Amino acid sequence: MTSTLPARAPAAGGVTPVALVSAAALRHNAPLAVGGDDDVLAADGWGHGAAWVASVLSDLGWEATGLDAATLFGLPGSRALPVMSLRGRALGTKALLRGEGVSYGYTHRAPHDTTVALVTGGYAQGVVRSLGNAVTVSIDGRRHRIVGRVAMDVCVIDVDDTTVPRGAEVVFFGDPAEGHPSLEEWTDATGWSAAEIVATVGVRADRRVDS
Repeated sequence: MTSTLPARAPAAGGVTPVALVSAAALRHNAPLAVGGDDDVLAADGWGHGAAWVASVLSDLGWEATGLDAATLFGLPGSRALPVMSLRGRALGTKALLRGEGVSYGYTHRAPHDTTVALVTGGYAQGVVRSLGNAVTVSIDGRRHRIVGRVAMDVCVIDVDDTTVPRGAEVVFFGDPAEGHPSLEEWTDATGWSAAEIVATVGVRADRRVDS
């Protein structure tokens, strides 16, 4: 069951990527996070929603203090379940011929004839510009690279010969066990810490709870 937290400003076309936070993963991770000294409710619950995190921990009988935030939220290196995933939607596709450029400045030109998809999610929602030409997303279990510069509310994905219908879900990062790109790929590409990324995404995207 998915519920909506306070809405963020809509992205282009009124479609905002969703920062989906998992109550089940948070409940799973809480017993593993004992012994830390982080303030897990800082930075709006590290982007996961401070009030929501506090309510889940309270239901479990845990205090928000004395926990290791990296483990609680399943950040890279913790070996816990990722609590947040970022999901967008395909707005449409178009053919891209060999040599044609993508997005501002044409930092990517197609090495061969291909198909690209415009998807929701840009730097205004935490898909930072340095991810362009650097990381992949998952669409229906298949990996596809972000190409060209990331725009304010959208980015472009090279889907090659894959059929991607309008509205198809695009997973920017999530649980690698489910075939999603890892948040660690974003830390490698951007130089940001995992905490910085989830805090930024969580307060800019349309944050929702999956119980």
